[in-house]
Amino acid sequence: MAAEGPAGDSPYRSKRADAQRNRETVLTAAAAVFVTSGVDAPIRQIATQAGVGMATIYRHFPTRADLVTAVYQHQIEACAEAGPNLLANSDSPLDALHQWIDLFVDFLVTKHGLADALQSDSDRFATLHAYFLDRLLPVCAQLLDAAVEAGDIKPGTQPYELMRGIGNLCIGRDNDPRYDPRRLVALLLQGLQRPQTS
Repeated sequence: MAAEGPAGDSPYRSKRADAQRNRETVLTAAAAVFVTSGVDAPIRQIATQAGVGMATIYRHFPTRADLVTAVYQHQIEACAEAGPNLLANSDSPLDALHQWIDLFVDFLVTKHGLADALQSDSDRFATLHAYFLDRLLPVCAQLLDAAVEAGDIKPGTQPYELMRGIGNLCIGRDNDPRYDPRRLVALLLQGLQRPQTS
């Protein structure tokens, strides 16, 4: 039987915790690198950003497609978990919706090259897209419903339509530095709001 450490953890549990921390560090670093250099960025660049060796990355993610998929799943989860937290801690449901849409735009902007990176594995891409919808549509619906109930926005906006519309506004941002999708997304959200009565 393995000896336990001072906190009552076995060395095996401690190694697992270290491995999980390394994995999280790599995912965070890869996401940051993908924003600036795209999903084809050298693995060495991601390893440098994460402060780990390349072997650590390959141990967790044997192929680039594995890494890309894991990064986007990680970001989808973060975006999904943020919705209820924002709703609980923001000044209003409208404020929570605005903050969540901002996170959603961040996520969409980092998707540059995702389809190309997974092109040889269309099943993996389809699965990731289904996961994206399954996790984020209910969160968007919850935020919209809360904002409607509070009287902040007009009823009738469907979560899929809103997410799809925002996604379309984010297209082309990588190819044109003069284009900032956030300005148009802000106009879209402004259009959802109920007119303020004096």
